Amino acid sequence: MDAPEHAWTLTSNRTGDGALELRLGGSWRSADHLPSSEALLRHFPSDSSVSQIRFDSAGVTAWNTGLVIFARRVLEFAKSKSIAVDRGGLPEGVRRLLDLAAAVPAQKDTGRHGEIPPFLTRTGLRAQEIARGFPEMLRFVGEATVALGRLARGKAQFRRTDLYLVIQQVGPDALPIVSLISFLVGVILAYMGAMQLAQFGAQIFIADLVGIGMVREIGALMTGVIVAGRTGASFAAELGTMQVNEEIDAFKTLGISPMDFLVLPRLLALALMMPLLTLYSGIVGVFAGMFVCAITFDIGVFEYFHQTVRALDLRQFLIGMFKGTVYGILVALAGCLRGIQCGRSAQAVGEATTSAVVTAILFIVIAASALTIMFQKLDL
Repeated sequence: MDAPEHAWTLTSNRTGDGALELRLGGSWRSADHLPSSEALLRHFPSDSSVSQIRFDSAGVTAWNTGLVIFARRVLEFAKSKSIAVDRGGLPEGVRRLLDLAAAVPAQKDTGRHGEIPPFLTRTGLRAQEIARGFPEMLRFVGEATVALGRLARGKAQFRRTDLYLVIQQVGPDALPIVSLISFLVGVILAYMGAMQLAQFGAQIFIADLVGIGMVREIGALMTGVIVAGRTGASFAAELGTMQVNEEIDAFKTLGISPMDFLVLPRLLALALMMPLLTLYSGIVGVFAGMFVCAITFDIGVFEYFHQTVRALDLRQFLIGMFKGTVYGILVALAGCLRGIQCGRSAQAVGEATTSAVVTAILFIVIAASALTIMFQKLDL
């Protein structure tokens, strides 16, 4: 069929091998009223005897995206009829554009999303996601344990300078925020205890409350929460960004274990620094209680100090530091786990950072409850 009223021409010819040859001529531009789908169908026989479609563009004098659109339309039609297409007769530029269009998938999730699913649906999907992630979490913990075993045998692959740098970041650099939070928590404990103990004229036991509470329980707990928000998020963001930049894949290609090179230094740094931060937090909280008692409840510094020494013993310090060590390990595992699991986009890095903080705090609360009950049963 010819279209003399337009700049383009389109004819068809059946070859001896059962193929349909589409001969193109003239100017194929997007503004030249290209053939419609109905006009294209008229070139195909009513039976299904066509085995292949070929192009002959020797007569084309000019083209732009109009020819690409037409060729794409032919390809889609042939695909729907399960007919092979030979694109060798098309101009080389058209073939390249068709390959590029086929290589880039259509964006299906643009614009507004559908309606938010019901609450029970979201809860079920979240439960399924947690169930699927639990084996992966256990696998990560197992790999970290194996990495610690390699460290004990002296075969772990990591640089000591990286360990020292992480120790600096999670330890001394965290002292200002730990000092502030611990001091304020000590002040709160002192005031809350004084309100109750004043009813019995026993304000001197504020020293017992603040000392035991900060050294044994609250110091480790608050330090763990601070480190989860500060260091755990940092670990997840760092490893997530490395995942986006394919640096972790590069380590695997070079035969370097990411668990040894990236996770192990962070795990060791927090395991070493958290007991010291916990001890420091407890001491700051005790001095905060001393400050409140001295200026508000007319309790002398020497009396407060003497009562604190009577209430505290080495066991309280060891329990608090042990809890701090456990919390530090949990924070490191949560941060590194979410960082390793991170996707390949900036949004995935943000989600991994948020998930690391939430996961670390959840682990800390569960561990705090379990350890408190265990030490109570052991009468420690």
